[in-house]
Amino acid sequence: MQNQNETVDIEILDTTLRDGAQSTGISFSLQDKLAVARTLDDLGIPWIEAGNPGSNPKDMEFFRLAQSLPLKHARLCAFGSTRKKGISAAEDPYLKTLLDTGAEAVAVFGKSWDFHVTEVLGASLEENLAMIAETIAYLKERGRIVLYDGEHFFDGWKANPSYALKTLEAALDAGADRIVLCDTNGGNFPDTISEGVCAAKGLGAVGIHAHNDADMASACSIAAVQAGARHVQGTLLGFGERCGNAALAAVIPSLELKLSLRSLPPGKLSGLSGASRRVAEIANVPVPERMPYIGNHAFSHKAGMHADAILKARHSFEHIDPALVGNDRHFLMSEVGGRAAIAERARKIDPAVTKDHPVTAELASRLKALEAEGWQFEGADGSFELLVRRALGKYRPLFKIDAYRVVSEHPGGDGIACCYAWVKVWVDGQKEIAAAEGRGPVNALDRALRKALNPFFYHFDIEKVRLSDYKVRVVEKAGGNDATAAKVRVLIESTDGAHTWSTVGVSEDIIDASRAALVDALEYKLISVIERRFKGLF
Repeated sequence: MQNQNETVDIEILDTTLRDGAQSTGISFSLQDKLAVARTLDDLGIPWIEAGNPGSNPKDMEFFRLAQSLPLKHARLCAFGSTRKKGISAAEDPYLKTLLDTGAEAVAVFGKSWDFHVTEVLGASLEENLAMIAETIAYLKERGRIVLYDGEHFFDGWKANPSYALKTLEAALDAGADRIVLCDTNGGNFPDTISEGVCAAKGLGAVGIHAHNDADMASACSIAAVQAGARHVQGTLLGFGERCGNAALAAVIPSLELKLSLRSLPPGKLSGLSGASRRVAEIANVPVPERMPYIGNHAFSHKAGMHADAILKARHSFEHIDPALVGNDRHFLMSEVGGRAAIAERARKIDPAVTKDHPVTAELASRLKALEAEGWQFEGADGSFELLVRRALGKYRPLFKIDAYRVVSEHPGGDGIACCYAWVKVWVDGQKEIAAAEGRGPVNALDRALRKALNPFFYHFDIEKVRLSDYKVRVVEKAGGNDATAAKVRVLIESTDGAHTWSTVGVSEDIIDASRAALVDALEYKLISVIERRFKGLF
């Protein structure tokens, strides 16, 4: 079902645009859906289940526009159900919409659990078998590749195994190209999945569609493959109803790196982290930091002994090389991090730095002093790099804030609250003053600062930089409780759409702490661009 030069052992179907769109908090626009499809195609996903045109007009419009997408690897699949009871397949308007999409494949779900047939669908067991068979035969006669999703298969197999298997036989006898076993309620354990796959695989090509309600979706998908399934469905980041679907960003590298089963075209696995971040950005949600393989914390090390061991032997505390999935190793900078971790981070700026280098000792001492004052760098990679540059003498300020003011107005009655910021900066002896309005004081300050800097750095794309996360925490002094007069620590995450970095600021004034973090964020961005374009300038 794939191009011959992309032969794989396990076929992947991503349903981010269908099942993933049913996730709480996820809402894809038409352009979002097209962007996700391009991203999945770039990653090498062979099948994209792109929507349910019978229930969503936007999905039908997507299929129309998608005909002009220059997809290199992926093929599109439309999703729907078997015909309704009491009418023929040819009379069912929803089946007609599946054909009208022009998609070369369709996935149709039918009932595998006798309880659902009689109590939910309100049909007889024999009529349900006819609905499955007639639907698939109708679609096959019209030249479609048909994937049959056995809804609630595992629950049905436990309740009435002979009938659950009959539903699969009906689909295969009618010409289904794949039978996909669905753990629709997401409550089964891997041993049940394995037993169910073993019971069904003698009938034909078997796939797995697992939900994560028992936090088992990835494990169940892997168990299904080990039992003989050769088709795996999921969503790249685990989006889906309730607790979500199997996260393909975790399943795919497990297949490739643990089981030596190819599921992507050669050379594509290293693009997994980048693709995951692009899909998350499109969906306007963060990648879970502790997500296996591709999360920011997946290869993060804080303890000094761990960092030292990693530098001596990578596999001592890492199960794979993070570069294989396009991720990076992170040594979290803290008072328990140790000199080895500090030296490793500093070597990215100056390869001559070692664990015994004087700068390493200076940074370790400085780090402990700052943490005692409330600073924390383990989640602020951008601010820590600037700290290292200062210690190494590889830093010069690109701009200076001479003065700033932030005003919040909250009129009574029906008046609309407004926030304004004014800032004066100096760049190479030149002054620039700018003002901006924002949705809050930090947003207003951010806009004013970038507006002031843009005349000097417009070719550095700083207008693309935006805050993707903002966190504030009160820093308590040992033995004291300063309440509203205490210091606060502000951690912001910034992105330019391609890269993400974090910076930190600490002050007794929350706006000034935000100002410090914002300045670090913009300096980090500017220095990164300069280093890429003019290596060694700093």
